[in-house]
Amino acid sequence: MSDSPFFPDHQPIQLPKIEIRRPKVGPGAITVTVLVLLGLFVYAASSFWTEILWFQQMHATRILLTRWGVIAGLAVVGVVLSVAVLRIMIGLAHRHRVSSKRGEAAANLRQYQDAIEPFKKLAFWLVALVLGIPAGLRLAEGWQTVLTWLNATPFGKTDPIFGWDISFFVFTLPFLELVVSFLLHLVFLSLIVSIVASYLYGGLQVVPRPHATVPVRRHLGILAAVASVIIGVQYWIGRYSLLTQSGDNIDGAMYADVNATLPAHSILAAISIAVAALFLVAAFRGTWRLPTIGVVVTVVAALVIGGAYPALIEQFRVRPNARSLNAPYIQHNIDATLEAYGLDDLDYQTYDATTTAQPGQLREDSESTSQIRLLDPQVIRKTVQQLQQSRPYYSFDSGFFVDRYTINGERRDTVISMRELNLAGLSQEQQNWVNRHTVYTHGFGVVAAYGNSITSDGLPSYWEQSIPSKGEIGEYEPRVYFSQSAPDYSIVGGPEGTPAQELDYPDDNAPGGQVSTTFKGNGGPSVGNFWNKLLYSIKFGSTDIFFSSQTNEESQILYDRDPLLRVAKVAPYLTLEQKAYPAVVDTDGDPSTPKRLVWVVDAYTTTDSYPYAQHQSLSSSTVDSRSQSVGQYIQENSINYMRNSVKAIVDAYDGSVRLFQWDEKDPILSTWMKIYPGSVESKQNISADLMGHLRYPEDMFKVQRNLLATYHVTDAAGFYSGGDRWRLAEETSTYGDAAASSAPSAGVDANGNRVSAPTALQPPYYLTMQMPGQESAEFSLTSVFVPGGGGEGRREAMAGFLAVDSETGNTPGQVREGYGKLRLLALPSSTTVPGPGQVQNKYDSDEKIATQLNLLNQADSTVIRGNLLTLPVGGGLLYVQPVYVQGTGSASYPVLRSVLTAFGDKVGFAPTLEESLRQLIADDGTSTTPAPSTPTGGGGGQPSTPASGDPAVQLSQAVTDAAQAMRDADAAMSKSDWTAYGEAQTRLHDALTRAEAAQTALGTTSSGAAATPSPTPSPTDGAATPSPSPSTEAQSGS
Repeated sequence: MSDSPFFPDHQPIQLPKIEIRRPKVGPGAITVTVLVLLGLFVYAASSFWTEILWFQQMHATRILLTRWGVIAGLAVVGVVLSVAVLRIMIGLAHRHRVSSKRGEAAANLRQYQDAIEPFKKLAFWLVALVLGIPAGLRLAEGWQTVLTWLNATPFGKTDPIFGWDISFFVFTLPFLELVVSFLLHLVFLSLIVSIVASYLYGGLQVVPRPHATVPVRRHLGILAAVASVIIGVQYWIGRYSLLTQSGDNIDGAMYADVNATLPAHSILAAISIAVAALFLVAAFRGTWRLPTIGVVVTVVAALVIGGAYPALIEQFRVRPNARSLNAPYIQHNIDATLEAYGLDDLDYQTYDATTTAQPGQLREDSESTSQIRLLDPQVIRKTVQQLQQSRPYYSFDSGFFVDRYTINGERRDTVISMRELNLAGLSQEQQNWVNRHTVYTHGFGVVAAYGNSITSDGLPSYWEQSIPSKGEIGEYEPRVYFSQSAPDYSIVGGPEGTPAQELDYPDDNAPGGQVSTTFKGNGGPSVGNFWNKLLYSIKFGSTDIFFSSQTNEESQILYDRDPLLRVAKVAPYLTLEQKAYPAVVDTDGDPSTPKRLVWVVDAYTTTDSYPYAQHQSLSSSTVDSRSQSVGQYIQENSINYMRNSVKAIVDAYDGSVRLFQWDEKDPILSTWMKIYPGSVESKQNISADLMGHLRYPEDMFKVQRNLLATYHVTDAAGFYSGGDRWRLAEETSTYGDAAASSAPSAGVDANGNRVSAPTALQPPYYLTMQMPGQESAEFSLTSVFVPGGGGEGRREAMAGFLAVDSETGNTPGQVREGYGKLRLLALPSSTTVPGPGQVQNKYDSDEKIATQLNLLNQADSTVIRGNLLTLPVGGGLLYVQPVYVQGTGSASYPVLRSVLTAFGDKVGFAPTLEESLRQLIADDGTSTTPAPSTPTGGGGGQPSTPASGDPAVQLSQAVTDAAQAMRDADAAMSKSDWTAYGEAQTRLHDALTRAEAAQTALGTTSSGAAATPSPTPSPTDGAATPSPSPSTEAQSGS
C-alpha cells in the first residue's frame, strides 16, 4: 500500500525497463559515414579556409587568427569551466544521495534512479554539456572586451567623482561586468542543477516538510553564499556604472545618483556580503532562518534603499532645487561631452551679421565668392550619366563627391566620380556566367568637373572625362576592379602571353569594337588549383567556377569588393563613414610611377563608456536628406566618445588596404594597435598628394553639429534653462522630392489619412570659404542652425553657422596647422537674419522669380533647386542656390539654368552667379544688367512674333515658344548637335523674356521689377563637350 495521504490505494508507477543494444555497423554504413563527414568538412572549409585565403592575400592573417584564437580560447575556457562546474555539482549530489526512504515519492524517485543508473555517467555529462556549452559560449561574445582590457592604454584624464583614469570605465569596467555576469549566471545554473539533482537522489526533501541532509545543506549553502558574494560585487561595480548611464535629458550621475543611489549600492553590497556569511553559518550550523531573513532584508533593502529612497530624494529634494543642486553635475556632463567629441577647442564668436549689401561689399570677400560651388553633386549625377556613361554597363552609382585638385600649380574646386561597372546595364542576351564573371570585370576611369564654373550651356565643365581618360590629371591606373557596385565575384588573371579575355574599354577603332586586358595585380586568392576551385564553387554556389575553361593556373577570384567591407574586415574594431570617396593620387610620392585611383575611407574609434559624456545615436545623428540610414559598418549605435582615428585607402585596382594612424593621441586606437601590431601605419607614410585629398569626415561633423545645437551653451545654469537651444536647418533643395512621398517614413494616421514623411535635415556641405578671423579661404565643411522650439513658436531665422577647417595641406606625413578647427558663429537674437527656410520663402514669394520658375515648369520641364549654400561674406551671410531645369522623357537630365542668391532682405536671380550677386548690391535692389541681346538664327530656329498686341496672346505665344525651345534643346543634346542646342537656348531665353514682359503688361508683376537678362549663348563647335574656361578668380587658392 502507498503511504500517500492523498491516494492511499495507489500503487507505485512501474517504469519500463530500458535495454540498450549496440547496432551492427557494416562496411556500407562506414563508407556513408566517412563520405558525410568528408562532405561536411569540405563544406565547412568553403567558409573558414576561404576566409583564411582572403586574409592571407590581404597580408592580414594575424587579424583573423587573433580574433579566431581569442574567441576560441574564451569559448574553451567558458565551456570547460561551465561544464566542469555543472558536472561536479551533479556528481556531488549523486555522492550525497540517500539510499532508502519510505513513501510513494521515495519509491518513484528510486525508480528514476534505477532507470538512470546503467548510464548515469553519460547522463551526467550530457546534462552538463547541454547546459554548460551555451553558458560558456557567453564568455566568447566579449572577446573585444577581454582584448582591450589586457592591452588598455591610459587616457591621462580622470573622472570627477572617483578620480579614476577614464581607461577604467572604457576598458576595465566592461571587463568586470562581463566576468561578474558570466560567474553569476554559472552559479545560479549550478544552484538550480544541484537542487534538482539533490532532490532526485533523495538528499533534498520537499514533503512532508522541507529537509536536507547535512552534505546537501553544506553544498547548497556554499553555493548560495558564493551567489550572494557575486551579487554584492555586482552592486559595488554598479556604483561606477552610474557615471556612464543614460539619463532623461542629461547623461551621467546627477545629484540624486551621487547622494542617494551610489550610497545605496554600497549598502546593498555590504548587505549581500553579510547574507553570504549567514548562508555559510546555515550551511554548517543547520538553521535556514537567518539566511532566509537575510534574503528578505536584501530584497526589502533593494526596494527601499535602492529604489524608494533615491526617488524620494529626487522628488522632494532635487526637483524644487534642480538648477542649483544639479549644476555641478551638469557642468561635468558639459565638460566631458565637449572633450569626448573633440569640441573642447571650439572657436565660439558672436556674429552681428549685417542684412544690407553695399556696392563693393561682397567684393572684399572675392576669394570666397569666386570659389562658390555651382554644381550640386546629387543633381548632376543624371547629367553626367547621360553624357559620360559611354556604355550602359557603366554607371556612377557611388555618386559625386566634392574635392580639390592642384593642376599645374592652380587649385581647382572639383566634383568627381568613378565610372563603375554596372552589370544591370547588360542586355538579356549578355546576361550569362562568362560575361558576368570573366569578361565584364571592372569599371574605367573618373569624371572630374569644375565645381565653381559651368559651360555656357549650363553643363558641367569637365577637366577629366571620356574613355580612355582625357584631361589634366595625368597618367594613372584607371581600371576600377573594386567598388561598391562591383560584381559579387570576378575571375581574372592569366599566364603571360595568353589572349586577354576581360573587356577593358569600348573603342570603335579596335577589333570587335573593344579593347581587352588581363588583370596583372594581386587582388584575390588563387583559383588555379583543384582544391581552391572546389571550395569557391561551394562558397558561391556555382559549378561554373569549377568546370569553366576560363579559369587557369594564374586565375584569381576577386570578391568582397566593397571598399567599406574590405576596411571593416581588416579593422573589425572601427566604425566606418557611410561612404568612401574617390581620389586620383600619387600614393608613393614617386613622380615616375603612375598615380593610383583609390577610395578614401574615414574610420572612427568609439565607445559608450566615457563617464558623464552625452550619448548620441548614430542612427539619428548621421541621417539627413541625403543619407537616409546609418552606416552599415558600426561597432555600436549609441556612443558617447568619437575620434576620427584612422584614414584608410583602398586601391581601386588591386583592392589593397592601407590604414593610417590619423589621431596619434587616441587611447582606444593605441590599444588596438597593441592587439594588432603592424596593422596601422604611421601618419608619416602619407604621401604629399594623398595628404592633399584627405578631409574632415562628414559623419563626425554630423554628430558634432547635432551636439552643438545644445552644447554651444557651456555654463550649467544656461544649459539647464535651455533658453538658447538650437536645431538643425531643414532641407530646401527640391531634388528627389518625387521619391520622398514614397519613402518608408511616409504613411497614414489612425484614421487612414495620409501623413507626409518628416522633413529631412539639411546635410553639411563642403565648400571653399573664409570664416571671420580666418586668414584665408580654406576647404571647409559647413552647417546651419536655426532657433529651437516647435509648434506655433517655431522660427526659421538664422541662429548659428558652423564650419570646420577641412584643409589638410600637401606636406607628406604632416597635417596642416589649423586642420580640424571648429568655428561657430552665433547670431544675436536682437538681429533677425533669415535662415534657409525664410530665404527659400523669399525666393518663392518674389514675383519675378516665381514667374520665371513657373514658366519653366509649364514648358514641359521640371525645375530643380540644388543645394542651398551658406557662407559668411561682407559682414553678413550670403545664400547661393543653383537652379536646374530638366526636360521630360527617360533621356532627360538637369541643366543649370539660373542662380538664386540672397543677402539680408535682398534676393538675386540670374543666369550666372556674377549677375545674381550684382543684383544684391544694386542701389535700388533691382538688377542693373543690360537688356538681352537679339538672338541670331533663321529658319525654323527663329521664334515667331505674334502680330496681335494683346498681352494675353503674347504670353500664350511666348509659353508655346519656350516649350518648343526646350524640346528642341533636348533633341539637339541627345544628338550631340551643340550648334542647334545653342540656338535653342537662345530662343528659350528670348521666349522667357517676352513672357515676362507680357506678364508685366497684364499687371501680374510689380512695376519696379526688371526683366531677367538673357545672356548671349556661345555654342561650341562640333566637339562633344565644351572645353572648360574657368575664370582666373575660380583658380585662386582654397
